[in-house]
Amino acid sequence: MLLTEYRLDLVVQAVRTALKMEHPADAVLRHFFQEERIGSNERKLVAETLFGVLRHRLLLEYACTTDEKGQATARRMALAYWMRFGGYNLRELQPLLRAQEAEWLRGVKAICAEELPLPLQAELPQWIVDKLRVHLSDEEILALGLSMQQPAPLDLRVNSLLANRNEVLQSLQAEGFAATATPFSPYGIRLRDKPALNKHALFLTGKFEVQDEGSQLLGLLLAPKRNDMVVDFCAGAGGKTLLLGALMNSQGRLYAWDISEKRLTNLKPRLKRSGLSNVQPQRIAHENDSKIKRLAGKIDRVLVDAPCSGLGTLRRNPDLKFRQSVQSVAELNVKQRAILDSAARLLKKGGRLVYATCSLLQEENQNVVSAFLDTHPEFSLVPAGEVLRQQHIDLPMGETLQLTPQQHNTDGFFAAVLERKVKADPSPPAQ
Repeated sequence: MLLTEYRLDLVVQAVRTALKMEHPADAVLRHFFQEERIGSNERKLVAETLFGVLRHRLLLEYACTTDEKGQATARRMALAYWMRFGGYNLRELQPLLRAQEAEWLRGVKAICAEELPLPLQAELPQWIVDKLRVHLSDEEILALGLSMQQPAPLDLRVNSLLANRNEVLQSLQAEGFAATATPFSPYGIRLRDKPALNKHALFLTGKFEVQDEGSQLLGLLLAPKRNDMVVDFCAGAGGKTLLLGALMNSQGRLYAWDISEKRLTNLKPRLKRSGLSNVQPQRIAHENDSKIKRLAGKIDRVLVDAPCSGLGTLRRNPDLKFRQSVQSVAELNVKQRAILDSAARLLKKGGRLVYATCSLLQEENQNVVSAFLDTHPEFSLVPAGEVLRQQHIDLPMGETLQLTPQQHNTDGFFAAVLERKVKADPSPPAQ
């Protein structure tokens, strides 16, 4: 695309706003496009540059301080991104440049990333690297960081209530989409490109929803049966609720709970398209809402997709690594433990709970589960790999599910399968 002063100005405005970190990047972009009525080419350039700058912000900030100007302004960040990662050369950028900028950009291009500190290579702030070092080597952190710098593919989930995957896949391929079946989820389709699908006939008739393959696997771990009573404890806009409803063949009863009325409102049109009749969206005030007390000990399956740092979704939300902090993770930990404790009360004996996050940090994942098991001897951990095998999913896993972009080409997800024991453990013999 030809770069012009007008296009550079648009990009600089959007990047400057996003770098303040006052709002999520996608919200910044949405607001910007509402304010600025611009063409599709400009929209594409602004979106790609904005997210590219956020993905590579640490290296770009370093690159902006390698000359005497030494300032990481939105303009310099955009120019450095285009030169280093955007596929533009100096000749294409030259008409936009001020004095000395050409020489500086040659230096940007020449930076040897392999010689930089790990946080800059991995594009992960130091505090995240420090937390990951608890359970990963520097080589593993670098591989993870590099995979998070790539844009995520577009995954769809076929609604098994209304269609089967082969039909939808063949239909999309016949229309010219580069679509393939996902390797793990039996309901997933992966698109190479990112076409707008919100007006596609198969979407409007409820045949598919957009959902990352990793997210689909969480519902398959829960494995609800047709006439079960099921609770999606933190339902959000209901992507996993819709999957659970389809797995139940629209039978039994499925409660979709969330503290946000707005998120539950967003579920309603999706629910209508899905053809499901067994879902009951309900707002709860907090994790000790009276609805929870009324259903204590009566529920067969509970999904807890807990509020978390979201660091497993950096391919889609690169700004999260700058919007979260050591303190915010510590606050989330308190919430995660309280929610898990409360959700566990719902389960009947023999019932199953899946605790999941889209985080990569042990303190939001294994540590929460370990602390729960220490204080709840009536629960046991069921190996996630075993549950996946029972679902005929060829994905080797151990005690818990841990998905990463570099290994599985999904978002980073963690999940643990917990079951309430049918019989209490015998008391230890008296000393």
